[in-house]
Amino acid sequence: MKAYEKTIGDLTCVVIDGGEEPTNAVVVCHGYGAPGDDLVPFGAQWAENLGQDAQKFRFVFPSAPLTLAEMGMPSARAWWPLNMQRLMLAVEARQFAELHQHEPPGLDNARSKLAATVQQVLDSLATDSPQWVLGGFSQGAMLTMDTALRSDLQPPRLLFQMSGTLICQPQWQAQLPRLSETKVIQSHGTSDPILPFESAQALRDLLREGQVELDFLAFDGPHTVGPEMVSATSTALQDLAAS
Repeated sequence: MKAYEKTIGDLTCVVIDGGEEPTNAVVVCHGYGAPGDDLVPFGAQWAENLGQDAQKFRFVFPSAPLTLAEMGMPSARAWWPLNMQRLMLAVEARQFAELHQHEPPGLDNARSKLAATVQQVLDSLATDSPQWVLGGFSQGAMLTMDTALRSDLQPPRLLFQMSGTLICQPQWQAQLPRLSETKVIQSHGTSDPILPFESAQALRDLLREGQVELDFLAFDGPHTVGPEMVSATSTALQDLAAS
C-alpha cells in the first residue's frame, strides 16, 4: 500500500493506492476548518478491512481550496466561506427551513473543482468502466451530495454522508433521480450541536421520498464519525469489490 501527495486538478490530494493498478476510486472530503489530511486514517482503515481486495482501490483525500489562516488557523481549510455566527443563531432559533433551502456562495466553485479532480482520478484508473465512491464529513458531506446531484459526473455507486445536512433543498430534490443507481450511507449524532440531528432527518426523509437506496445510522454522540459508520462503509466497499 502506497500513500503520496499529488495535485489533481486544482486540488492537493493525499492518495492511497491499495495496489499497482486500481480499478475503483474512493474520494472523501474533509469538513470545514479541518486540515486536508484529516480523514486519511479512514483510507488506511478501509484498506485494512478490505484485505486482498484493497488492491482494487485508490483512495483520494482532496484538500479544500480555501485557507483559514487569516482566522488564526494556518492548517485549516474550507470548501466555501462559512458564517459560523449565522449558523449558530439559526440553529438556536430552530430556523431549519432557512438552513435547508440556503445555497451557500462559493458552493458552485467548490463543486466545479471537486468534479474536475474526480474526473481526473477516474481517468487515471486501470479500466474504462471504473466504479467509484464519493463521501465526506460535515461541509464535505454537503459538497459531495451536491456534486453527486448537480455535476456532470457519472453518479457514484456509493455516497457516504458523515454528519452532513440538508442545503439547496429545491435543487437537490429536482436532481434525486440521478441517484437511482447509488446507495447512500448516512450517519449523524443525536446530540450534534453544530449540524442538528433534525436536519439530518430532513435529508434522510428527502432521500427516502426520492426513492434513493439509503442506510441511515443514528448514533449517540456529537459532531463526529461513529464506529457504526466505519463498519457500514467497510462492508459496502467489500460488497463493491465483490460485484
